[in-house]
Amino acid sequence: MNKLREVFLNAKAHWNHPAQGRYMPYKEIMGFSVGGIGVRLIVHCISQMVLSIGNVLIGNTIGIPPSTLYIIYIISVFSGIPLTALRASIIDNTRSLKGKYRPYLISMGIPTVLLGIGFVLMPYEGMSLFWKCFTVLGFNIGFQFFFNFYSDSYNSLINVLSPNSIERSDVLSVKYIIENLSPSIVNIVLPLVAKMITGENTLYDLKIYRVLFPPMLIVAFIISLLAYVNTEEKIVQAKTHIIQIKFVDAFKSVAKNKYFWIISLAGWLGFLESSFSSILGWMYNYQKAATPGQYSVITAITGNASFWPNLAGPPLIRKFGKKKILICTNILNICFILLMLPVVRSAGTPNIVWLLVGCIFINTFFTALGDLLNPSIQADIRDYQQYITGERIDGMFAAVGLIGNVITLATSSVLPTIYERAGLNSEVAASLGVSNVYDVLYVTDYFVKIASVLIMASAVGAVMNLIPFFFYNLTENDQRAMVSVLKIRALFEDFANNVLKQENLIEAVEIIENAKKYNGKKPNKLSKEGIKNARKSLDKNKIKLAKEEYKRMREENILIATSDRILDELNKFSSEQGIEALKRARYIENAGLNGCLNIELPSKKEIKAMPKTTEAEKESRRNLLMLRENIRSAKKAVKKYYPNGIEDFDNSVFEKLFAAQDKNENDISDTVKSLKRMNEDGNKDMASAQKLRLKELHSVKKEIEKEIKKATDQNSIYYRAAKPYLDAVKLIKQFENYGNYEKIFALYSETV
Repeated sequence: MNKLREVFLNAKAHWNHPAQGRYMPYKEIMGFSVGGIGVRLIVHCISQMVLSIGNVLIGNTIGIPPSTLYIIYIISVFSGIPLTALRASIIDNTRSLKGKYRPYLISMGIPTVLLGIGFVLMPYEGMSLFWKCFTVLGFNIGFQFFFNFYSDSYNSLINVLSPNSIERSDVLSVKYIIENLSPSIVNIVLPLVAKMITGENTLYDLKIYRVLFPPMLIVAFIISLLAYVNTEEKIVQAKTHIIQIKFVDAFKSVAKNKYFWIISLAGWLGFLESSFSSILGWMYNYQKAATPGQYSVITAITGNASFWPNLAGPPLIRKFGKKKILICTNILNICFILLMLPVVRSAGTPNIVWLLVGCIFINTFFTALGDLLNPSIQADIRDYQQYITGERIDGMFAAVGLIGNVITLATSSVLPTIYERAGLNSEVAASLGVSNVYDVLYVTDYFVKIASVLIMASAVGAVMNLIPFFFYNLTENDQRAMVSVLKIRALFEDFANNVLKQENLIEAVEIIENAKKYNGKKPNKLSKEGIKNARKSLDKNKIKLAKEEYKRMREENILIATSDRILDELNKFSSEQGIEALKRARYIENAGLNGCLNIELPSKKEIKAMPKTTEAEKESRRNLLMLRENIRSAKKAVKKYYPNGIEDFDNSVFEKLFAAQDKNENDISDTVKSLKRMNEDGNKDMASAQKLRLKELHSVKKEIEKEIKKATDQNSIYYRAAKPYLDAVKLIKQFENYGNYEKIFALYSETV
């Protein structure tokens, strides 16, 4: 009770303003999480309509066999490649007062819901196989853009709501607990409602989807608006920083992110891990292993499995770190997948389904714990990307991930082949006198054979998924240090441009001063012995003080662990590598915008022969190799676009366009509010005038967006052609900015 009271009081105190060291007040956390109920319900419904191997709605219910399903799946994936690239480019070049992701919760949510309603209402019963495939494919091409854009926007929103990795994990834990209510309730109610609608123990009837999904999607969208209304994006970046990135440039940048490849590889290699996911539904529908009432209990139990990891996740992350948890959960997953094998081989035995439920419950528990970590890891990877490149290009991760789509195309053929060879094919169906190949599963021998093969495939997938995680070494302290460095870089840049905000000044200076204070200190030995002894005394004040002391020591250890990287950033121009880099930058700057492309550099062979025993030596080699590559790319761009030499690009054009865009956005918002008031007052003439103004403002908006795109294209070409020179100037400018710390500290002293 004391713990609950403490949580309640903390929530009350920080409902509108975040606690110290945090970025999200409780109001924002609850809006994001409760809105997630709607988002999760939309995702739950639409995911059942998205083409995938083993899709129950498309395969079993609509009646498209596995081999044909695989063919239209391939077409769908290929159609998604340009759409994903377009989506990534839109995200990375989004500049709106409403944020980077929030606007798309509405603009992509509406078409997603309309597509979902249309999908289930189509008259598939009267269609030939060709028209079934054509219809399903058409809707899925729409889903590739609108649905993926919508779900990615919500899932990525946490990346920009807080730069604190631990806070992100805590918020994700709350979000998952709350948003899981929607699919859990649906899964419990669905078998019972399905029985009422069809009169049979089946979930494979289109009537069920037509009755339930349209109202569910509409209500879900209304609930999801809470996430839009109650959140505010916070990106650690200089106020004056302008980012307008062309697809190719961003693609090259993300391609160098080693952590992106490690996590992506884990997903690509583990493509078979979820092969067993259909077996429980098959056992209910085809082997009649449970009644509708029992199956509702079963879905409640398996659905509840993902609840508990959300409670256990945050303290486990604090204690062990993400890497250890990922490795342990994957090993345990392998064990419990294999335990399903003797269970399915006993199909037909009374109540055997409950043993399968037990295995799936534990497997889901560990999988959910890993799923809780994934968004936080993805956010950390994006922080790393910004740390090493200086740019926040979240959307392009999806575009680079298109490589995974090609891999998935190849690997996805494995599961249909497994189905076919295990007996889920038209020949076996014909020999049994049934037209739908999935009806083969009514025969226990075939069910056991196919289910056993799928479990073995899942185990192999789980093992392959595990391997890359051993190479992931981005720790929580690394992430904290990188975000601290980003704040310091923003501090100096904003100070130089005279746009420094007081709260940013205080935070960044305290980061620097703490790094100086704790650098070189030995970490505290953490032990909860003091808390245990205090509890024995039953003195509440002693318990409180013991907890505060433990917390202080833990936070002090974080400051000690991150101090090296922070001071390395501040002192980087004093190191041998920094002096060398600065000298090279001045050499490039003196050579000029065009002359720098002809400077003398060591050959690629000579650079690779350089020593690489220390991290500094490795970085020096990397920088030289990168410079050679940048000069090579720049020469190509100059030859194509600037045959008479590079011409300067005036970045101030963006400031004017962005100012016009902000004004237009505010004008549209004010006009919409005014129109609403006129309609409420019944003033038709004024309402008509506001509608006309709104039309004009939208026309202006399109013109501004067209001008921004034109400027972006020109800037991207210039950026590619002038990159070696621009990078050199940027480094020199940073060196000059870092020399202003005494002035900044004096300003800080006056403020505090």
